Amino acid sequence: MPMVASARYVMYLTGQHNIVPELSLVSCITHVALAFMSAGLFNRPNVTDHEADWPLFTTVEAVRSRFAEGTAIMIAIGGWGDPGFSEAAASQTSRELFAQNVKAMVDYTGADGVDIDWEYPGGNGEDYKRAPNSEKAWEITAYPQLLSSIRSALGPSKIVSAAVPGLPRDMLAFTKDTIPLIAPSLDFFNIMTYDLANRRDNITKHHTGLVASLAAIDAYLSAGVPPDKANLGFAFYVKWFKTSPDGGCDINPIGCKTAPGEDPATGADLGQTGAFAYHDEVPPNLAPSFRKALAHGRYDAEGGGHYYWDAAERIWWTWDTAEAIARKFPAIVEERGLGGVFAWGLGEDAMEWVHLKALTAGYRELEETDGGGGGRATASESLAAARSRDEL
Repeated sequence: MPMVASARYVMYLTGQHNIVPELSLVSCITHVALAFMSAGLFNRPNVTDHEADWPLFTTVEAVRSRFAEGTAIMIAIGGWGDPGFSEAAASQTSRELFAQNVKAMVDYTGADGVDIDWEYPGGNGEDYKRAPNSEKAWEITAYPQLLSSIRSALGPSKIVSAAVPGLPRDMLAFTKDTIPLIAPSLDFFNIMTYDLANRRDNITKHHTGLVASLAAIDAYLSAGVPPDKANLGFAFYVKWFKTSPDGGCDINPIGCKTAPGEDPATGADLGQTGAFAYHDEVPPNLAPSFRKALAHGRYDAEGGGHYYWDAAERIWWTWDTAEAIARKFPAIVEERGLGGVFAWGLGEDAMEWVHLKALTAGYRELEETDGGGGGRATASESLAAARSRDEL
């Protein structure tokens, strides 16, 4: 299936790593999402237009000056574990208040739109042990209603996207019944094809492997997400997991038993797994093992992921190399005709920018292969093209 013309190249810019390289390295990026603004901010009545009402680690104006002309600058609202969305979605009144405040924020900041990061509507979020999914089932219906309110408030000229879970077990609000209600409100879905191994798992997996990423994409496409509204996610960070002494990793480190990652009663993190960005200092206690991983890591051709198992420290490492990134373009983005790619997050790859360069190379090759001639469509041009497709 061919890639759609004028593909999106979306990059999150985070407060933790507010670093942007020289313009030549980001000239292809079409959208930047500033992460995060808390969802709870938008549940307040009588919000005024003051900077203190819309706290962010930077400003839209400052970020706009660091990217190519025409790059859309968006505000990402929420994030993992943000409880503000449940309050926002509870009633028609609360949804309208939230949406009107989103519009007020966009008008005040000059943003080109918003990215809604309610990552686990319907359950399986950070608090799933303390608040079981049965208590959140109502959110499955409320989620598309909240998105519809936001779209109505912002109108058709602003961009609305959503970050959505990559594990099928977490797609409680993203089904064949709900996607037709969700998709009309969104310009695109940022499908988080990373963290596909996390502390709830009990075996070693690739956290952003090709096969698992393709399964996530296919789940959304099967549920009704138009391919040109789907973005494949990339992770600019490393994950590690402690493995069990009796887990069979000595025989085969892929799919062997990990140490318990969370408290079975509360879901609290037990410190047996973690992650760090390429820009971060490697934790001293992990540095010797990670050096071995970099030197001796390998690519799993079956699952499609780069990994290393440190037998001495019993640590499983999983991350993307430039080669692993490149493989996903023909196998997933081209094969499924997706509308674009995105990464979390730009500054996380500083200062060598190895993964950014690999992602950009894959994006440029797609643009050239599909008749783009390497040209860069502005966000407004891409949005106009999307609107035209929706009206056909």
